[in-house]
Amino acid sequence: MNDSSIWKAYIISVSKTVIGVVAHVFFCSMVAYGLSKRDLMGRKVYTAMGVITLFFSGGMIPTYLLMRQLNLINNFMVYIIPSLFSYYDVVILMNFFRQLPVSMEESAKIDGAGAWRIFLKIIMPLSKPAIATIALFHGVYQWNDFMTAKLYITDKVLYPVQMKLYEIIVRQSVQNMPVGSVVMETTSKGIQLATIVITTVPILIAYPLLQKHFVTGMMLGAVKE
Repeated sequence: MNDSSIWKAYIISVSKTVIGVVAHVFFCSMVAYGLSKRDLMGRKVYTAMGVITLFFSGGMIPTYLLMRQLNLINNFMVYIIPSLFSYYDVVILMNFFRQLPVSMEESAKIDGAGAWRIFLKIIMPLSKPAIATIALFHGVYQWNDFMTAKLYITDKVLYPVQMKLYEIIVRQSVQNMPVGSVVMETTSKGIQLATIVITTVPILIAYPLLQKHFVTGMMLGAVKE
């Protein structure tokens, strides 16, 4: 913890986790709200496209080329934009939205509320359990995400804490390789265990606060008509 750069990495990790969770939840909620409407034109096509993303991906090399064309290499937004959409999360939210009474939306429309106002003022506040579930899922992903920085970030200023701790472990392992003594091996093992504690503490703090909503959201979002 005496390494000052570890705190800068913590700021990057916290920033990308908070911004990423807010953007991801809002984006997936909008998509799920639209797909939850059975009269949506082209709904089956959108659903099929979403299901495909659950089983297939573009691959590492094409994805890297895409990130480079979008100027996201060594860009903080590479942590946010590619992870905006997850059809798995959309399915959970979509099933939850379908259970909300349609009469509330109809009453709001009679009172003159538009689609955005209904979504922001009625649907979102009533969907706290499902939103907390998705937020926890994506928050854990963002906090533990290591490969994004490994593949797309070479500027150490943008390293998250996971990448920084990986660098510390590798550097420590390389320094200890020629020695091979019990003392040095124990020190290296201690650093590895310390890094595990450092990376898990934020999740251990956040999970109990969201556990009640998490369980409720998983149960409700899993019910299908």
